[in-house]
Amino acid sequence: MLNARIKLRHLQAFLEVARQRSFARAADSLAITQPGISKTIRELEDTLAIQLFERTPRGVSLTQAGLTLLRHAGPAVRALEEGVDAIQAVQTGSHWLRVGTLSTVESRLLPEALRRWQSSTTTERGAQVVTGTSAFLLSRLRRGELDVVVGRMTEAREIHDLSFEHLYYERLQLVVRAGHPLLLEQATGADKLCAYPWIVPPPQTTLRQQVDSFFVRHGLTLTAQRIETLSLALGQRYALTGDAIWVAPEEAVRSALERRELCELSLPLELHGGSVGACINRSLRPTLATETFCEVLREVAADVVKGHNL
Repeated sequence: MLNARIKLRHLQAFLEVARQRSFARAADSLAITQPGISKTIRELEDTLAIQLFERTPRGVSLTQAGLTLLRHAGPAVRALEEGVDAIQAVQTGSHWLRVGTLSTVESRLLPEALRRWQSSTTTERGAQVVTGTSAFLLSRLRRGELDVVVGRMTEAREIHDLSFEHLYYERLQLVVRAGHPLLLEQATGADKLCAYPWIVPPPQTTLRQQVDSFFVRHGLTLTAQRIETLSLALGQRYALTGDAIWVAPEEAVRSALERRELCELSLPLELHGGSVGACINRSLRPTLATETFCEVLREVAADVVKGHNL
């Protein structure tokens, strides 16, 4: 039986400190004072008679007991939130979806899936879309703060205890603006690529792993003259207005390639591409909104594979 001394505010404070890895940031996020959140965590630890956090040079980290509580507290709080949401949905006739998205699907797959999902019923439907790295999004999915994460993420270590559904494969491409000096050469050798700026995914991302592998295979060192970003808008604009080589998801540059504004270099970054799909947390019961959205996502993905215009 749950100890009557443990209140919802204790669990909310615990989950936020675990997410932020900082008492100060968690206090700001919950709009309470740092002494207040410290007192709340201390009350929870006293009730459980065990330490949940330990201080590190970079903030705080979970103890083994804290990790155990996190695996159960996140789904429990999320289930309670779902119950409240379900009641509100009955009252208002609305349905809400929380989607985490990686840059690989921001251009076509996700916008079209959301459009079809919202237009497939007369019931009002809303969605909150959160962007970020796979590690960030999958950690939020594990804690029950997102309903589904969409994108290329199978290489992420955070995915192993979650459920991933493959939709299709997609390559990363090396693209440059039309008229780029590299396009005028008969053959593009890997050694010539380092003479130009690069636009690459940030370190510690699954996409960056592919870039680093490419440079290792060709015995090269990534130039310091580079922009590290997951922003598709920034990457495309920077590539179109200069001589930078952009590492871009195939989906993101398809239209620009068809218009011949961007061109793919003959040297491939990867041959087969990575698995794009949807990830959910099986420890939580999927909401109706999540289930219907995933159905629509499969339909849109099938159109992508067939090459239909979206």
